[in-house]
Amino acid sequence: MSRDRKTSPAAPAGAKELSLSTDFDFALRVLVAVVIGLILGFEREFHGHPAGMRTMALIAGGSCLFTAIGAVPDLGIRVDPTRIAAQIVTGVGFLGAGSILRQGEEVKGLTTAATIWVVASLGMAVGFGYYGLATLSTVLVVVALVAVRPIEDRFFPARRNRRRDDPQRQPAEP
Repeated sequence: MSRDRKTSPAAPAGAKELSLSTDFDFALRVLVAVVIGLILGFEREFHGHPAGMRTMALIAGGSCLFTAIGAVPDLGIRVDPTRIAAQIVTGVGFLGAGSILRQGEEVKGLTTAATIWVVASLGMAVGFGYYGLATLSTVLVVVALVAVRPIEDRFFPARRNRRRDDPQRQPAEP
């Protein structure tokens, strides 16, 4: 499967050449996206949160594949990659909403939902060929997930009860 963007009528003047010339290019993008998903899924899995390694890897790989296919120059006349990206965001919103649970007065899963959303965006970045941006963003997301928690625990110990009129939680008796 050989694709040449230079001969595609869908490429506007001054467009940056996109290296989607072989199946290897697609496979590399999907592989990088899946690895990014595994890295972020490992953090979720390690801390016992829902949507672990397999889920994050599938979300990243799938969003990368949809994005890369939408960016194929041969499809450029009929397919708008930004519309595909918008549909990915919509679909991932449903996945994220499914991970948010209300247990009594407490809402759980917001960080997992946000992580699902970010993993999809990282997959799309890789699908469009922005490896460096996706890698840097992955590092920043891991730092936010791992390093910010001790800061929250230290400075916001009652963060689970954010409303002032909520009764304070009593520690469980042994």
